[in-house]
Amino acid sequence: MRADRLVAVLMLMQTRGRVTAAELAAELEVSVATARRDLEALSAAGVPVYPQPGRGGGWSLVGGARTDLSGLTAAEARALFLLVGPAASLSDHARAALRKLMRALPGTFRADAEAAAEATVTDPVRWGGHDRPRPPVIDLLQTAVIRRHRIRLTYAGHTGKQTERLVDPWGLIDKDDVWYLLAGTDRGRRTFRADRITHAEPTGEPADRPDDFTLATAWQEVSDEIERRRSRTWATVLIEERFAPILRDRFGRHCHLDGEPDRGRVRVRLAAPTPLDIARDLAGWGSLIEIVEPRSVRDELVRIGTELVTRHSHGDAGASRLGGW
Repeated sequence: MRADRLVAVLMLMQTRGRVTAAELAAELEVSVATARRDLEALSAAGVPVYPQPGRGGGWSLVGGARTDLSGLTAAEARALFLLVGPAASLSDHARAALRKLMRALPGTFRADAEAAAEATVTDPVRWGGHDRPRPPVIDLLQTAVIRRHRIRLTYAGHTGKQTERLVDPWGLIDKDDVWYLLAGTDRGRRTFRADRITHAEPTGEPADRPDDFTLATAWQEVSDEIERRRSRTWATVLIEERFAPILRDRFGRHCHLDGEPDRGRVRVRLAAPTPLDIARDLAGWGSLIEIVEPRSVRDELVRIGTELVTRHSHGDAGASRLGGW
C-alpha cells in the first residue's frame, strides 16, 4: 500500500477508534476492496489492527477507541517502518508521510524505527539492465482509478499506429518496472502499457466497474493468459546437469526438469512462443546442448547455423571490403 495512504488509515482509526472498510473507502476515495486490502496489509505487517464481525463491527486498533500511534510496541513500530521504508525513496509524498509517522512515535522507539525504514532498498533494475523512467502519465491514471473517472487515451499499439480509446480505469500494475493499466472498454477488459499511452485526458464522467472486481484477481487472469501465449511451443533438450540452473534463469517458469540425471546430463523441457524463439536462445550453447524434439526447433537451429557459416566463413574478404570504405 502507498505510504501516504497508510498514514491516513492509521490517523483515521486513531480519531474514530473503529471504522468499516466501506467508511475507509469513502474517506480515502478508494474501492472497498482496496480499503480492506490496506487494513489486511497493516495487520499482516504487525500493526495492531483487528476486525470485529457482526453489526456494529469494523476494524479497530488494539487498546480501544482512543489508542494512537504511541500505543505501538517496539516490534510493531519496526514492522510498520520496514513495510513503508522502501516506498519512501520513491516519492516526496511518501517521505513526508514517513516523517509524520516518525513524529507520532514515542521518542524511545524512533531510533529503531528510523533504522528499520533505512534497512531495505528496492532496486527494480536487473543486472545489466537500465532504469526505466516512470511514465509521466501514471499520476493522472492513479487519480482516475481512485476517483473512478473515465479517461480518454491516445494509445500507440505494437505496430506504432495510434488510436483513441475511451476507457474505465480499473487499476494499475507495476510489473518488473513496466506499468500497465487494466481498464474496461466497449470491447471488454483490456490491458494497456503505460509507456505507449501518448496522451490521457480525464472526462469527468463516472467510470463503470464490475461490483465483484478485484485488481489482484483480474491481473492474475491476465498474467496467466500472457504466460500461456509465451509457452505455445515446447522443446525437450539434453544438457549437463550443472548448466540446468542457467536455463531455469533464462526461461523462468517455462523450464522444467524432466526425469533424473543420466550420466551427468538431464532432460529439460523449455517453452517459448515459437520454435524460432527457442532456437535463438539456444544457438549460443553450441554442442553443449542437444535438441531431442521437436524437429521444428532443430530445423531452426540448422538454419541459423548455416546463415552464420555463410556470413562468416570468408571473414578476411569481408574485412577487406569494409576497409575499402
